[in-house]
Amino acid sequence: MSAEGPTSSTEPLPPRRPKVIKTNQQQVLLYVVLTLLLSLATVWAGRALLHSSETLIFAVGAPNSDEALFATKLATLLKNNASRFRVKVVNNADNAKAIAQFDRKQADLAVLRTDAKVPLRARALAILEHDLVLLLGPGNKKIKSLAELKKKKVAVVAESESSLAFVRSILDIPDGPDAARIQLAPQGATLDKLFAPASGFGAVIAIVHASKAVRDKGYEQVAKRGGFTLNAIDEAKALERKFPGISEETLTAGTLSASPEIPDDDLDTLGLEWLLVAQSKMSATTAGDLARIVYENKSALGLDSGFATHIEPASVEKDAFVMAHQGAADYINDDTKSFMDKYSDMMYLAAAALSVIGSIFAAIYAKITRIAPEKAGELSTAVLDIGERIEHAHSLDQIECLQDELEGILRGAVIGLRDGTISTDGLDTFKLGYEFVRDEINMRRDYLKRHCGEADKVSRDAAAPQHDDTNIVVVKTAQSA
Repeated sequence: MSAEGPTSSTEPLPPRRPKVIKTNQQQVLLYVVLTLLLSLATVWAGRALLHSSETLIFAVGAPNSDEALFATKLATLLKNNASRFRVKVVNNADNAKAIAQFDRKQADLAVLRTDAKVPLRARALAILEHDLVLLLGPGNKKIKSLAELKKKKVAVVAESESSLAFVRSILDIPDGPDAARIQLAPQGATLDKLFAPASGFGAVIAIVHASKAVRDKGYEQVAKRGGFTLNAIDEAKALERKFPGISEETLTAGTLSASPEIPDDDLDTLGLEWLLVAQSKMSATTAGDLARIVYENKSALGLDSGFATHIEPASVEKDAFVMAHQGAADYINDDTKSFMDKYSDMMYLAAAALSVIGSIFAAIYAKITRIAPEKAGELSTAVLDIGERIEHAHSLDQIECLQDELEGILRGAVIGLRDGTISTDGLDTFKLGYEFVRDEINMRRDYLKRHCGEADKVSRDAAAPQHDDTNIVVVKTAQSA
């Protein structure tokens, strides 16, 4: 048997070199993760845009003052309602110092009374309360004019020194000995004690919250004992023109007491307003939203003392003592823009930007996720790999395996050309390689068939029985003549 053609070799073919297949599963996974992250970021950004938290500094006086208690209620309301606003309440020694802090632009919100020095940048959001100026005389004594008070000892019933300064200003009493007659009444002092002969007061000017005055039963009790007389302030209109922060108020009959009826008829007096103010630089959206929250939650923001129980919209008139913030004015006038009005331009820009970004991501997605067509010429490597293993095939079975593998590559190429996963680039090279290897396989098959046939014949001859000629006797037969 020839050494070139063993007939029954079981030697395995050399391992086939792995075919390099273009896979991008990791890229696809990465893209999916990035897409999810981008989606989450977009949702978060949108939510942050619409519900971004905004902290506002609220400057107030002492912690037990009305404005401080109101600010605390407002902060609690915003927190409980999950509003985007957060209010940080900052206390001062008194309201005057709180207004000074606001004037230094160290606070966004404050509460001021219109007799105070109003900061230039203050803009009104709402009217929280009205203060009434009550001119009271002892017993049945009437006070015909404010001029009479310049010669009397007057007690001012109020909560702060600022009210004392206000009374001295409307009485036109300068600093000096005469100003000493206008004194701030001790806290908690009743009208009975102030009008007692020992006190020496000839009149009392009480500056009280209107909401508190209508609830105070003390006026009715003192009136039943004939303890005071409520007097009109006939100079109210003139004082309103002289002091812009003062307003003329009308007390309706029975405001302070129903029985006896005090006043017994409508009378004129002076009034002041407590305003919730914001910095003029505050955005119209923020101011409008704050005004809306305050107006819609009046009952929740009122104090037990009566302060802020009758919240009113700020005056939107151009000649108002404190101009309304544009955002509050828009809400009051029902000129607040809808969501589409506010953000339509932004939405159009965002849509255009998202369109561009979407196109970019679509291109990236198509680039990294699509399966790039394999060039037909690249299949030649696999075909030639089969050709290299032909010489190692020592049996017809091995040749048939190589033939099947070659036909499988051809079948895959035909399918790929049909589906577009294989391009025609290098197709001629592939065809040349395929035909060459196919011919090599046929030649190897013929070679193995021939050598396998000769080997089989030799094997059969070797297996046949051998005749021993040594014992054969040759007999010659005589032929008769």
